[in-house]
Amino acid sequence: MPPPPIPSAAIEAAKKKRASLTPVTAPPQPPTEEEGGGCVHGTEMQGKAEGCEGCPSKNQCASSAPNPQLIQKTRLDISTSTSSITRKLLILSGKGGVGKSTICSQLAFTLSSRGYSVGVMDVDICGPSAPRMFGCVGRTIHHSSSGWSPVYVNENLSLISTAFMLSEADAAVVWRGPRKNGLIKQFLTEVDWGELDFLLVDTPPGTSDEHISTVQYLRSGAIEDGGSNGGIDGAVVVTTPEEVSMSDVRKELNFCKKVKVPVLGVVENMATFKTSTEKCKFTKEGKDITEDVRKLLSEKFGEDVLLESDIFAPSGEGVQGMCDQFKVDHLGKVNLDPNLLKCCEEGKGYTESCKGKKESEEGVNALNKIVDELVRKLPVG
Repeated sequence: MPPPPIPSAAIEAAKKKRASLTPVTAPPQPPTEEEGGGCVHGTEMQGKAEGCEGCPSKNQCASSAPNPQLIQKTRLDISTSTSSITRKLLILSGKGGVGKSTICSQLAFTLSSRGYSVGVMDVDICGPSAPRMFGCVGRTIHHSSSGWSPVYVNENLSLISTAFMLSEADAAVVWRGPRKNGLIKQFLTEVDWGELDFLLVDTPPGTSDEHISTVQYLRSGAIEDGGSNGGIDGAVVVTTPEEVSMSDVRKELNFCKKVKVPVLGVVENMATFKTSTEKCKFTKEGKDITEDVRKLLSEKFGEDVLLESDIFAPSGEGVQGMCDQFKVDHLGKVNLDPNLLKCCEEGKGYTESCKGKKESEEGVNALNKIVDELVRKLPVG
């Protein structure tokens, strides 16, 4: 069962807190590599991170012991910062372009609409798209005495992203591994998340520095506070039905197995294209015959005729077969729905905005069922 609505007193308290925050004139920046902020010396990653390549001290760092005091401080800082977060989930995929950020944003919106307190940490550092999908483009980070304040999408949904730290919206983020690691560490130690039911971590494609650092830092905080789940409650893995995507997603599932992150299940995105014929254009030999086709369809079948097509041809036993192979749950299929794409462009929640729309019924039901299953597996009450 979803939690009760947020009390009005809590909403007013949140508004007062945000009103007291000071906007930063220049968004807070992680230390540069030249300043040493990006260097992982003194941590468990010293001499081993991708950005250590080319450093003259790489071999010396790799062969020497890390600084135990620095490791202890990092663990304590992460433990303190995340102590009021009940559930931490990674949103993963080995393949780019499969809709990972789409699924992450819509899971967050749906959880938020049910009254849960949700935070989203966007660690796709070089390609942050979350602000667009949450309708927060152009917003800035604030700070208070308790640290950076995330950008609030609504009263119980907050977001932190590299995009809020850029001087220009289209500026390229050209960072090596250590600097990425440093920023992820700051997201977990310096952001005042407050009390959250769920923290969703939106990750880039692959199994690179961002994934390794996020897992290690969350796990180190859990070690400090004695957390039994290793700091991460699980991962939701996103794929599209074709083999090109699934071949990379299998690597992601093996990554989760290797680093001992439980997989809550796989979401099959863009499973089927479905839309109303009222939104389609029909042609024959270059001639627009849309009105004629719509008239014939209406005369024969009435209103609400939907167009459906498999965009990606499934391979072999498809996503279900892959889930069976890895013994993980198939959480559901989400259609390629123009209304869903529109919600992402406009920063809106699909399950609320498209509730009652015939062409979106399957997609809305699928996302609601996925959230039902996540809440069942990870109760917060």
